[in-house]
Amino acid sequence: MRTQQGGRDVYSTRVPLLDLPTILPVPDPNNVDKDNRKVDRLHAKHFGEYLDTKKDWVAPALLARDTGGCKFEKVDEHGAVGYLTVPWAIGGISSMRTIDGQHRVLGVWFEKQRITDAIAANDRETARKVSPEKAAKLAQERETLIAQMNRLRTEFVGLDIYVEPDPIKGQQMFVDVADNAKGISSAVRARFDSYKVANRTLSDVIDHPLLKGRVDAEQDRMTMKNRNLMGAKHVADITRAVIAGAGGRISKKAEQTLTDGEVIEQVKDFLDVISTAFVGLAAVTEDDPEAELKADELSTSQTLRRSSLLGSVGMLRVLAGVFRELRAGDDPAELDDITDFFKKLDRHMAAPVAETSIWRTTEANGDFEPNANAPIMRTQNIVHLVGVITGWYKKAPAQL
Repeated sequence: MRTQQGGRDVYSTRVPLLDLPTILPVPDPNNVDKDNRKVDRLHAKHFGEYLDTKKDWVAPALLARDTGGCKFEKVDEHGAVGYLTVPWAIGGISSMRTIDGQHRVLGVWFEKQRITDAIAANDRETARKVSPEKAAKLAQERETLIAQMNRLRTEFVGLDIYVEPDPIKGQQMFVDVADNAKGISSAVRARFDSYKVANRTLSDVIDHPLLKGRVDAEQDRMTMKNRNLMGAKHVADITRAVIAGAGGRISKKAEQTLTDGEVIEQVKDFLDVISTAFVGLAAVTEDDPEAELKADELSTSQTLRRSSLLGSVGMLRVLAGVFRELRAGDDPAELDDITDFFKKLDRHMAAPVAETSIWRTTEANGDFEPNANAPIMRTQNIVHLVGVITGWYKKAPAQL
C-alpha cells in the first residue's frame, strides 16, 4: 500500500521475519549508526529468544526510511496498491535506514544464525559414525531446527517505509518517533505481563484485605499525595521476595514448576502475618479504602507512610525476604512464631529513624541513612538487612 503521512510517501507491507536482515541493514552493536542509537546486543538476543520460545509472539511494525532506492509500480488506477522493489541490504549498498526496529532486525539475525550454526553442527555430528539411537536423535533434532527456520520464513511482521532522502530530516524522524512513544510503567507491565508468575498472580494477591482497594494500578512511585499503600509493581516485587528472596529473581525453572496456587498461598500467608504482627498495617486493613476524605485528611496508608517504616515498600520487601528465609529449608518456622517475632519489631518501626533506634545502633546501621523513612534500596543493602533481621530470629539483640 502507498499512502501519505507528513507529506511523504509511505509504503506499508508485511515481510517474512527471515527477510528482515536482507531488506534492512543489520546493526553493529560495536558501532553507533549515525542516524540511530547504539544497539544493545543483549536486548536484541532476548528478542530472538522471545521469537523462539513464544509461539504466540507479537511485535509492532518496523519503521524504515528509503533514501531513494525503492521503486513502486502501481497496479490499480488510484496508485495506492502496487509492487515495491527494495534493494538488498548487502555490501553496504542499501538505500534503507531503520528508524524504529534495530533490535528486532538484529534479534532475527541472531536467531537465524543460531539455527544455521546448530544445523551445521548437527550435520557434522551425523556424518560421523554414530549408533542408530544417536542417529535417530540427531535426525529428530534436525527436523526441529528446520521447523524453527521455517517459522522465520512463514511468519510475517509489518514494515512501513518512509520516502525521505534528506538525512537531516531522517534524523529528526527518529527523534520524533522516540519523543512521541509512551513507554509503559512497571505497574502496568506487572498487571498485564502474564509470562511471570509474580505478575500472573497479581489479581489474586491484591484481593487480600491488606491490599484490596489500596494498590495503584498505574504508578510506580508512592508519593506522599498517593492515598494507596503501594503500586502493582511493588506487589510483584514483594511476591518475588517471598518466593525467591529480597534480592533474587524467580528462575526460569521455578517459573515452570511453581503453580499459581502455591505462589498465591505463600504471599497471602506473608500478608496475613504482617497484618497481624504490625499495628500500623492492621489499621490499614481496617480502613475503608473507598471512604471520602476531607480536603486535608489523609488516608491510613498516607499516615503510615509519614510515620512508619512500614509505609515504605522497601521495608515490606525486606520483611518478605525475612519471611522467605524463615520458611525455607527442612525445618521452616511456623507462621505463628514468625508473627510473634515480627511483633517484637513493631515498636521499632517509627519513622524517621532516630539515631538511638535499633536500625542505627546494630549491624543494620549501614542499611539506613540518618532520619530515613525507608532502608537504602540498593540490592546489597536489602539483602544484608534481610540477613541481619533473619539472624535476630534466633539471637535477638538486647534492644529487641
